[in-house]
Amino acid sequence: MVALDIDGTLLGRDGRVPTGTVAALDLARAAGHEVVLATGRSLVGLSPVATQLGLIDGFAVCSNGALTVRLDRAVASGYVIQHAQRFDFAPVIRRALAIAPGVRIGVEDIGWGWQVSEPFEPELLNGEQKHVPVVDLCAMPATRIALHGPGISRHVEALAAAGVTVIPGGQDWLDLTAPGTGKAPALERLRTQLGIGPAGTVALGDGHNDLGMLAWARRGVAMGQASEEVRQAADEVTGTIDQHGAATVLRSLLPDDGRTDALSPLAGQLAVAAHTASGVMALRVWHEDRSEISRCDTWVLRDGVWVRHSPIPSGTGTTMRAIELAAGEAGLNYPRGDVGRRRAHWRSVHDGRGRTGFALPLYTRLDALTSTAAHGVLHLLDRYRSAYRASPPVAAPQSSGINPDPMRGEIAMESNANTTAAMAVEPMATEQEVTDLGDIVTLTEGSKKKKGTEDKRYTYR
Repeated sequence: MVALDIDGTLLGRDGRVPTGTVAALDLARAAGHEVVLATGRSLVGLSPVATQLGLIDGFAVCSNGALTVRLDRAVASGYVIQHAQRFDFAPVIRRALAIAPGVRIGVEDIGWGWQVSEPFEPELLNGEQKHVPVVDLCAMPATRIALHGPGISRHVEALAAAGVTVIPGGQDWLDLTAPGTGKAPALERLRTQLGIGPAGTVALGDGHNDLGMLAWARRGVAMGQASEEVRQAADEVTGTIDQHGAATVLRSLLPDDGRTDALSPLAGQLAVAAHTASGVMALRVWHEDRSEISRCDTWVLRDGVWVRHSPIPSGTGTTMRAIELAAGEAGLNYPRGDVGRRRAHWRSVHDGRGRTGFALPLYTRLDALTSTAAHGVLHLLDRYRSAYRASPPVAAPQSSGINPDPMRGEIAMESNANTTAAMAVEPMATEQEVTDLGDIVTLTEGSKKKKGTEDKRYTYR
């Protein structure tokens, strides 16, 4: 789980994302890391940045931990609220007005903007503003309150005594949230929900509101331009935002030998996904009303069950043929169809919500399938495939019964315990292994008699 601050970490003061950051984000996600934006911004301020970063699904923590959402472009709003920590702020507002009578008050209105006692400068608050009398502002609980006034940060302790969380945002700004609220508690709640171990946590930030998050993560990283307090609180310090510090950290999460620089973005993401998958991997794609793909994910087979491994961000908006070409560029193999063996053999899959998509197994070598079926025969096939690609081609020995074509061959399923030694070169597969393999390649059942016994034969492609 990778928690990322936005302003000063992924986004510069000019509102731009540094070169290479989105590409590094895409690769980290393709590697199976759960990337979570963790920001002081309100939801309405987070949404356009998430889109700019290509994060159209996943989770985000907003409002300094008061709000957690699941990003989902399938819903009209683009998000689903997972957790909202509201509180009664009337007592602390009365104290703030007593301490600083001219302070401006903003009450967060989730997904829309702010209700304010007096208008704020547009650049200070994300979203719309609506002027509301103070007495009406305090009528309903809210997730966050903003206080803006000269030197208001001097009163942190006095306001915290009212039983709220107070986070300064400069000399003239304070954020108030419910007691115990922060990025770290919100991330811990999400980590537990997702079943990610504490050792698998990384956090990157640059501000005072990131201190708790950096301490929470197993690996807390401060941006190079962060204050001394923040840098001292972190486990390590990366480059500044102008030095692409965030991209450096994200790329450090990729496999050491995952060479992607020479590949297209789509091919690089497929290569990283295949390298990090802990089992047999298949790509699944979904379409909406257009021919372009609306969603592209990798899935892995674990204990006989397919589970989602990672998104392939560059697969969205492309075509199935483009994915086939990118897979080839990444050095990945896939099953071929009956007609025109240059094309992939996609299968129909269902998402459980009435939608039908397509799945394509991907693997770097045939012996990458050995966790589910016929280790020996697939290893030999891979060996002969390498020889077949040599110049001149080297045919497999006739005695082995193995076709040197890397995409076709046979697997024998044991039906007689007294299989002769002559069959040793064609290792037996159990019935379950053949079933599992059928999820990966296309199997055609046949049979073959040898020395009075009959063994099932499966031709695969």
